[in-house]
Amino acid sequence: MKINKEIRTILLNRLLFSLGILALIRIGTFLPVPGINHSDLAFYIERHSTAKNLISTFSGANTFVIGVFTLNIFPYINATIFVQLLLGFSPKLAKLQKEGEFEGRRSISRLTRVITLIWAVIQSIGVTLYLRQILFDWNIVLAAEITLWLTTGAMIVVWLSELITDYGLGNGTSLLVYTNIISNLPNLFQKLVLENSENFTPISILGISLLIFSSLYGIVFLQNGIRKIPLISSKQLNQLANQDGINSYLPLRLNQAGVMPVILTTAFLVIPNYILNLGVLPWLNFLTSFKLFYWVGYFVLILAFSSFYSSIVLNPKDISDQLQKMAVTIPGLRPGLQTTFYLKQVIKRITLLGATILAIIVVVPNFIESTLNITGLSSLSTTSLLILAGVVLDLIREIDNIYYSNVYNNMYQ
Repeated sequence: MKINKEIRTILLNRLLFSLGILALIRIGTFLPVPGINHSDLAFYIERHSTAKNLISTFSGANTFVIGVFTLNIFPYINATIFVQLLLGFSPKLAKLQKEGEFEGRRSISRLTRVITLIWAVIQSIGVTLYLRQILFDWNIVLAAEITLWLTTGAMIVVWLSELITDYGLGNGTSLLVYTNIISNLPNLFQKLVLENSENFTPISILGISLLIFSSLYGIVFLQNGIRKIPLISSKQLNQLANQDGINSYLPLRLNQAGVMPVILTTAFLVIPNYILNLGVLPWLNFLTSFKLFYWVGYFVLILAFSSFYSSIVLNPKDISDQLQKMAVTIPGLRPGLQTTFYLKQVIKRITLLGATILAIIVVVPNFIESTLNITGLSSLSTTSLLILAGVVLDLIREIDNIYYSNVYNNMYQ
């Protein structure tokens, strides 16, 4: 009973700390940046849907405030994606991350922060330049001040997210993204109901319900699905006769790439729209006109990017070398080349399976939307659902780890 009380106290303190930091960041999002006339901003946004969508993307809801924390965690996410790609293309950085231990991780973390600062400056300048056509008193001094406020706010958010990771409950970055998605869900459902009030039928409601349920089930399956490869050590070989079976295994996750394939595919497919908006290459219109072509392209690109990103995250030769160093083998396989070939084939198969499930989950909402004549359904993006499910599952794992570590410590004190 004493152990349970201690664990509850630890979890409650961590939870309150995380909630307090999240509330502080949320308040900072609506704390206006000095020098911006928000009356002019609201007047402009009400008459320009593009600007309204831009502000809603950053701040959520239908708010017309450029806040100190408006950039939120987005520069850090962009920097993290960029660093992951660098690790895939730079053997030196990859080696530093794998063999540098604490110092290597510290160097990668420092590089991520520097790139975050660069991204924050770029995004702050972008917002500042966009405000030029809105604010009547816009000048270079005001532009520098707005850029400084937004950049500083973004870096403070990164620092606060790291505090959550170190002293709170959950991963700070993931929780911030989770909070942003949750805050926009009421607007999403309201938009879905208002735009389709006349089109809703029992069949469409059933279809949407099945879509949401199957998507969530598929995402949880992707997040938790693993392929267990049995392992046996040199000590176990001598004691195998006295054992009931092999308890050690190598877990290979079904979805190693996470949401990265969806993000990269989306970024790739928006290029034709940007080119069309600039009035260049008008023949690209057929790409956006044929939805089937778009869906097939989406499906194929997710498969391609999943394979690419999984090859960055998992290197069969590195895994084989690590197993050989620890004197651990896969039963029935020789260490070295044979193990590497086997792992390569297994990783290829589970990557294909995970990527196919992910691609289906992404494409199906578009198909349902077109078939049932419902608009706005694709706004319930797979990326958002993946993040929501992933954050909840990570929180459950962290709570389990805290519980068992405290039980273990109390047993052996």
